[in-house]
Amino acid sequence: MSVALAGAAVLLSAGTAYAQAGFSLSGKPVIAMLYYGPKNDGGWTQAFDEARVKIEAALGQKIQFVENVGEDASVIKPAAERFISRGANIVIGTAFGQSDAMKDLAAKYPKVAFLNASGTTNGPNLESFYGRTYESQYLCGMAAGAASKTGKLGFVAANPFGVVNWTINAFALGAQKMNPNATVNVIYTGTWNDPVKERAAATALIDQGADVIGQHVDSPTPQIVAQERGVWGTGHHRDLRQFAPKATLCSSVWVWDRFLVPELKKVIAGNWKPEPYGAFIPMSGGGTDIAGFGPAVPADKVKLIQAERDAIMKGKQVYAGPLKDRDGKERVAAGAVLSDADLWKMDWFVKGVVTQK
Repeated sequence: MSVALAGAAVLLSAGTAYAQAGFSLSGKPVIAMLYYGPKNDGGWTQAFDEARVKIEAALGQKIQFVENVGEDASVIKPAAERFISRGANIVIGTAFGQSDAMKDLAAKYPKVAFLNASGTTNGPNLESFYGRTYESQYLCGMAAGAASKTGKLGFVAANPFGVVNWTINAFALGAQKMNPNATVNVIYTGTWNDPVKERAAATALIDQGADVIGQHVDSPTPQIVAQERGVWGTGHHRDLRQFAPKATLCSSVWVWDRFLVPELKKVIAGNWKPEPYGAFIPMSGGGTDIAGFGPAVPADKVKLIQAERDAIMKGKQVYAGPLKDRDGKERVAAGAVLSDADLWKMDWFVKGVVTQK
């Protein structure tokens, strides 16, 4: 994830519902993508580029793209309009900060379909989307709990936003399913992608006794440090065994093609009705999954993790009650499930999570 998600806590709650008659393209589909960063960043943007290749194969057509489209309307709008002037009638954005520009573009070009990952704006021809990353991070937490010899886990996190906090809590809950006494020590770097700060955080966590390092930052640095120090780790965005094959036990990975292929087919078929508040995608609908496992996860534990994955695919909820926070306050009652609104604004932590700057 990039700075693209700096305000994603408002996703699905900031939009305004609208009457839908259904959107249909006026010509043959021509798709273009606006990449937030470089296609080989090793994380957020590269996951989209890898999905693009799979989408092309599934739809039987090439997709145009441009790299390094930041979060400034003066860059976003010209990039999109260049594609539109060349005939593009489906434009896919990949950043939270592209949200307002996408809304303006959707209003200006009502015959063009717009989709935007991690966005907050929606409309008759615009749909924002994001994945329920806590589901895959819960499974990675199980792998971490299974591999840890000490029960002391570390987690390198970007910013204390809901989308990060829900991955931390899910990671802890997964670890505690394997080891009820497992703890997770968290250090926030204050930025999505800063290898220097990530190295310092991972090093500090290992020095404090963590023998598994989880992460929700863009770079693979925490996994690289884990491998250098002879401990284990779990990755985020992509399969980080690419960078730390000896250390990475499991990764929470984006599988955007699993959502975008069927969604684009709906757009192409006509009478497309975007989700009024955006698409908040469970693992069963695409978005995220897991990749792994490292040899430190025993075979019998792998079976348990796969069984939990199957259960989540069938509707099991990670944040089902009864669930209390680390201060003993009930956050989810027995028989209830944490609401999406409460997920996006999550500012509390489960038992066993220790946070520090």
